[in-house]
Amino acid sequence: MQISNILFPTDFSHGARAAMHYAVSLAQDYHARLILLYVLQDIAIAEWYIPSSISATNLVEDMEKGAWKELETWAAEISAQVKDVEKMVLRGVPFVEIVKTAKDRNVDMIVIGTHGRTGIDHMLFGSTAEKVLRKAPCPVLTVRIAGTDSTKAEDCL
Repeated sequence: MQISNILFPTDFSHGARAAMHYAVSLAQDYHARLILLYVLQDIAIAEWYIPSSISATNLVEDMEKGAWKELETWAAEISAQVKDVEKMVLRGVPFVEIVKTAKDRNVDMIVIGTHGRTGIDHMLFGSTAEKVLRKAPCPVLTVRIAGTDSTKAEDCL
C-alpha cells in the first residue's frame, strides 16, 4: 500500500487533536506529506448567528486570520516529526471542501476526528466526519476521543 499524501482536516477541537496524533504517526511511518486543512464554514449558512452590528466581511477576515494562526501553531507542534507539512484554509461547507481537496490533491487517506461540533451545531450542520466518510474518494480513518462512550443504545441510532 502506497500512502504519499494524508489529509488531516481540523476544526481545532479536542476530537481533532486526538486524530492529529494518528495523522502524524501515519505520515511518519509512510514518509508522507501531511496536509492540515481548516474550512471556514460558509457564512451564508450561519448568517442568522451574526448580530447586525458586526460586519460579515470583517468577521470572516478575522476568522481566517485566527485559523491561519492556529494552523501555524499545530504545524509547529509536529514539525520535528513530519518534515513535509502543508497548511490550507478554505471557505465553504466543511465536508464538501474536505472531499474536494482530497480529490484535487490525490490524497491517499483522510484522518479526521469524530467529535467536533456538539449540541445545536451538530443538529444544524450534522457530522462532518460522517459526511466525509460517505463521500471521500479514498480511505478515511475516523478517530474518537479516548474515553468517549458510545455503547448506549441511543448513541447507536
